[in-house]
Amino acid sequence: MERILGLDVGERRIGVAISTPEGGLAIPFRIIEAQDEEADAQAIIHLARSENASLVIIGHPISMDGTAGPQARKIEAFAKVLRETSGLRVELCDERLSTVQARRAQSPAGKRQVRVDDVAASIILQSYLDRQRAEQTGAA
Repeated sequence: MERILGLDVGERRIGVAISTPEGGLAIPFRIIEAQDEEADAQAIIHLARSENASLVIIGHPISMDGTAGPQARKIEAFAKVLRETSGLRVELCDERLSTVQARRAQSPAGKRQVRVDDVAASIILQSYLDRQRAEQTGAA
């Protein structure tokens, strides 16, 4: 089975998660230092090809009220570039609170903050995988 990449795209870093080969679990994979839209897209394309991924799920940072602000529009534009230049399937997935969840999971009270971009990406991807599984079993 082909794998799926999950992305948490930020201003400075892109967190990457990857699905297990059977597609049931999202695993934090790596953190890419962001450069510019074109270089970032090429890095993701290279990674997708090297990992045999045909689908990329990108966290969509919509506001809590469901509207798309400037960052959400920027992610939408990046998804379009990635889709058009790669031939990969690219989908957006609501990422509200994924970074908050990742920080809670990684950083016990009183500890210094650690990079959680790849963990946030795995939360986004796992949410997508769980939703797909629920739809396939009719539980959605």
